[in-house]
Amino acid sequence: MAELSQMAKTGPVAAPGVGAATAPRRAGHLALRVVGTVARRMLMLIVLLALVFAAVELLPGDAATASAERGESAADIAERRHLLGLDRPLWERFADWMTALPTGDLGTSARGQKVTELLADPLPNTLVLAVAAFVITVVLSLLLGCWAAARPGRLTDRVISHTSTAAFAVPEFVVSAVLLLVLSLWTGWLPAVTVTGGDGRPATWTMLIMPVLALAIPQTGWNTRVVRGALADQASTPHVEAAHLDGLPPHRILLRHQLPGAAPAIATGIATSTGLLFGGAVVVETLFNYPGIGSVLAGAVAARDTPLIAGVVMCAGAVISLVLLAADLVRHATLGARA
Repeated sequence: MAELSQMAKTGPVAAPGVGAATAPRRAGHLALRVVGTVARRMLMLIVLLALVFAAVELLPGDAATASAERGESAADIAERRHLLGLDRPLWERFADWMTALPTGDLGTSARGQKVTELLADPLPNTLVLAVAAFVITVVLSLLLGCWAAARPGRLTDRVISHTSTAAFAVPEFVVSAVLLLVLSLWTGWLPAVTVTGGDGRPATWTMLIMPVLALAIPQTGWNTRVVRGALADQASTPHVEAAHLDGLPPHRILLRHQLPGAAPAIATGIATSTGLLFGGAVVVETLFNYPGIGSVLAGAVAARDTPLIAGVVMCAGAVISLVLLAADLVRHATLGARA
């Protein structure tokens, strides 16, 4: 019993000299892990971009025919196709685009504009939307998950579990429609669409509320389930049981013993939400007329504008990869500290 009490207060005790001896080894292992993870993420992103080029190529028509005006002859379309480089092999166009990428050049769109210039305004708008939804998701998920885990099996736990499952099961466009109906059409509290100012940003901050909620609600439901499940797994570990036997307050056990152990699973679940947030942004931005990359991507797909589509995917993929890398570091640091 004394050993359990000591474990509850201080955690597992390492052998003398082990921490100092293994610290450089752990640092080197962490560095190798970061390099390996970055390399894998970059490889996955390259494969994804190659698939984007191939997928656009398989779509009916191309940028030359999509931008053709009524009355243009086949010769005119063929000339535009040559000017856009569409008569070159796909692998050659992809190689040229990739070799220019390290310099920050995302290519030129089918309309002759630099992709970086076309994304200069929409990308920050989408990042504002995604970051706001991400912060709300993290805060609410942790609060609701911890609240449910502090009352296992009780009414609060059951209500939070069922509500979070229902929230995650509802698609973003359904959530958007309900928000529009309640907060705009019925009550008139919020504007139904986003109006942009002269700088290309939403005219007022209230125009961000419904798009952010439409993105955050489903992901909050998913991550609340992740937090609750991770904390439940930690509840049966020896050091948590020892803390209960030692008579520590429930809130201290939850925050000091269960939550740190659940951090790797929680970080992974939250990180995966980043990709879902960007995917949902395409739908939400279209519904709310929000000036982000969602509308740019939709227009680029309709125009078969491969460089612009690849530029959007590249920017979103880079952000998602950074968040996933951060989750990997949290998981490694937590598990490594307990090794």
